[in-house]
Amino acid sequence: MKPLGVGLAVALMLAALVPMAASAAPAGVTKEQREKGMAAAPGLVSAAGLDCQVADARMIGEGTDPKTKQKIQLYELVCTGNLGLLIQQSGAANPPTAFTCIQANEPRSDGKPNPVQCALPGNSDPKAGLTPYIAKANIVCAPDKVRALGESATQAVFELTCHEPNGGYVLQISNPPRLDKPVVASPCVAFSDTSTIKCTLTDRAAQLAVVDRLVAQSGKPCTVKDRAYIGTTTNGKTYFEVACQDGKGYILEQAVGGGFGRAVNCADADAIAGGCKLTDARASQTEQAGLYTTLAKKAGFPCEVSRYAPLPGSADTSNMEVVELACSNRPDGAVAMFGATASEPSFIYDCVNAELLGYRCSLSKAAAAYPKLTADLRALGKTSCVVSNARTVGVTADKHGYVEVGCSDGLPGYVIEYTLAPLTPKTPIVCAEAKGISGGCTLPGNVKKS
Repeated sequence: MKPLGVGLAVALMLAALVPMAASAAPAGVTKEQREKGMAAAPGLVSAAGLDCQVADARMIGEGTDPKTKQKIQLYELVCTGNLGLLIQQSGAANPPTAFTCIQANEPRSDGKPNPVQCALPGNSDPKAGLTPYIAKANIVCAPDKVRALGESATQAVFELTCHEPNGGYVLQISNPPRLDKPVVASPCVAFSDTSTIKCTLTDRAAQLAVVDRLVAQSGKPCTVKDRAYIGTTTNGKTYFEVACQDGKGYILEQAVGGGFGRAVNCADADAIAGGCKLTDARASQTEQAGLYTTLAKKAGFPCEVSRYAPLPGSADTSNMEVVELACSNRPDGAVAMFGATASEPSFIYDCVNAELLGYRCSLSKAAAAYPKLTADLRALGKTSCVVSNARTVGVTADKHGYVEVGCSDGLPGYVIEYTLAPLTPKTPIVCAEAKGISGGCTLPGNVKKS
């Protein structure tokens, strides 16, 4: 990335060669300047490969490079729905060079105004041309201030402060600016004070306040010890890590609009960019497994949790934590739905019945739950069947679930009817009488051979 002043050196030299009113008020733009600018604009746009539907143009001035003796011309273009530009043509054989009006209007390195600035009415607010690039970057930002950070042969970089309290962004677009090229926005908090690129329009406290605000919105008990930016996805979601004074930590998701998305405990965050780095995730996982052990026992499932996997919730479980459990003291695992508070009920589903709710166990096999299904039949008075196979049939509108089971003796099995919250066996239905339940029994041994 080269400093902006280098990129405009030739333009400034031209201004010295041709002492015209380049930064004059719009009233100072003459009819002749506009006519020459509009006549040259199509060729300039084509030669420079610009994404510009020209709405207005002017020729600022011309001169001769004292070293190369080449003729130099400078133009200003107003582009509909895009950034305003200064175009410099140095010699007929060379492609034109484009600079945005934001870059041109930046002060010189000595703090003095650039003598060459955009002056056409359509470029009176240069930052307005960034609006479509901001939208393409999937961020919400009404820019209050914009600062050009520099450019390379292919990229231009800007700092934005926004009307929204989001700490500001660094926006990377193509050079010359084209809306059909990639646009990347990164929050200012991602850049340290020692970075080559850094934000100065917002201080560090304002940048980090974004993380603190997300913590407050998450409802997690966390006195912030440290913060880190993780990254931004292509769909505009941004992720931060926060470490708390009590040793816990979270990965925080910021939604596209800048609001709170979700908070993931570091113990469960391995799938997000490799997990937490500011906290000891292994210690968090051990602590979390202990908590799930306690909650499972309280819910009537004595399980020494050895592994667990958070599962997505649904409309019916919006106030619950859904997690698959594997146990060190028993072969069968379960899917647990823990209430958000101690006063709210929790529910446990074996790895067969869990499929009625759309969850499939991956930490333990469904067959490990067959003894539990055998016990359910015995509780309903069917003592001769030792379950050797099972499949979920479906759930009715009134939340009754049906599971078909096969028996180890090869005799026809049953369809067990369950109520689901809590999971309770209700009725055993012999396969011969279960034809009206989603087509009846289909497991081997439950279907009569023709």
